[in-house]
Amino acid sequence: MALARLRERFQKEIAPALQKELGAANPMAVPRLHKIVINMGLGEATQNPKMLDPAVNELAQIAGQKPVVTKAKKSIAAFKVRENMPIGAMVTLRGNTMYEFLDRLINVVLPRVRDFRGVSTKSFDGRGNYTIGLRDQLIFPEIDYAKVDKLKGMNVTIVTTAEDDNSARALLRFFGMPFRQG
Repeated sequence: MALARLRERFQKEIAPALQKELGAANPMAVPRLHKIVINMGLGEATQNPKMLDPAVNELAQIAGQKPVVTKAKKSIAAFKVRENMPIGAMVTLRGNTMYEFLDRLINVVLPRVRDFRGVSTKSFDGRGNYTIGLRDQLIFPEIDYAKVDKLKGMNVTIVTTAEDDNSARALLRFFGMPFRQG
């Protein structure tokens, strides 16, 4: 199977440049992508469990693989949630699929966001992972506008092997992540 375009670029151009910028003596010390997790939480699924089916289908179209239905870990009476109730869907991407998704996210999806000025540089968690919140699923070209009944947001978490936020920020900048200036 052919390597994903972004993965090939990482191995040939990005990794050596990143090694030079971060001053890593060993090529294995260069931060890499580990996985990408796409999570779609649906609070309305507590009242109407059928809300989950279109969300799962849309997430499968976006990610290119079948999502897992997530269940509540504990009961919360105020939210009318009981333990083991289905409340969302998530998918974990690794390998070529992960690189393909990141390529599409950076080059196709993010530029389609209305009034887009770049993604926040403050969304790192301190351990080299980055999360983007997307307001609706219509910015993905795979989703058919006519079939969407309700807008559903999602979180895209990019997990890297970087030790700190600066290394992860450098890695994502080399991949072409459009960070907001200032």
